[in-house]
Amino acid sequence: MTQTCAMGIVNALAAATNPGRLTAFDDYYVAQKSKLLKDFDKNRKRGRRILASHYGDLADAIWNEAHREYEALIPKIPYIGGKKNIMETYLIQSAWALALYRALKKHGKSAEETGSICYEMVEAQLNSYPRLLRTLVGRLYLSRFRAGMERGAAESQKRLYPGNSLWTFVQGDGKEYDFGMDMTECAICKFFHAQGADELAPYMCLTDFAVSKALGMGLIRTTTLAEGGIKCDFTYKRGRETIQSRPSK
Repeated sequence: MTQTCAMGIVNALAAATNPGRLTAFDDYYVAQKSKLLKDFDKNRKRGRRILASHYGDLADAIWNEAHREYEALIPKIPYIGGKKNIMETYLIQSAWALALYRALKKHGKSAEETGSICYEMVEAQLNSYPRLLRTLVGRLYLSRFRAGMERGAAESQKRLYPGNSLWTFVQGDGKEYDFGMDMTECAICKFFHAQGADELAPYMCLTDFAVSKALGMGLIRTTTLAEGGIKCDFTYKRGRETIQSRPSK
């Protein structure tokens, strides 16, 4: 058993028996604060442009407020195993979205509006690359994504980290779909719930479709935990049309 695995078990037990107790990983993201803020600000130019297209002169104020909100959120991001967990990147990005939502909410904007802004940002970033490059990157990304999700499924079943997702990997037949995941617990939904922002989760789910469309991943999903389903049923097939669902209101 590795030290990380052992500490994960200790921390899971500590969280279950004493929710207020500090664990060995409580400062994990705090220690990376400078880098995390720099990564957030790499999106400033694109984010400000999209915000300005919707809210005009409020764009700078909203972005600066989102930066402050994100800085305050960093210590609250749950540790789920670090970089070896494929879900970590998505969890960090969800904190970006939550920070933006809190900033927009102060200006009377909704979770749905925030979701639209986030979708546009993801779409703009990916579509800034030439189509041929996106096709090539999409093939590589899908292969790595598949391997990470298959490996991560087994790790998630160990339940080492309370804030982590829980999913099983589904092998496809290569005809209807190549592979899929049935996710019965979602790290992002848990994080949003802990931060009192359940209403944002369904709109964040839509960014999965922006990625799939840009990279040709062929995502189809019929139900999500964020909308009250018993699971998120992802299926992927390279080259298949991405069929995008919308959150029910």
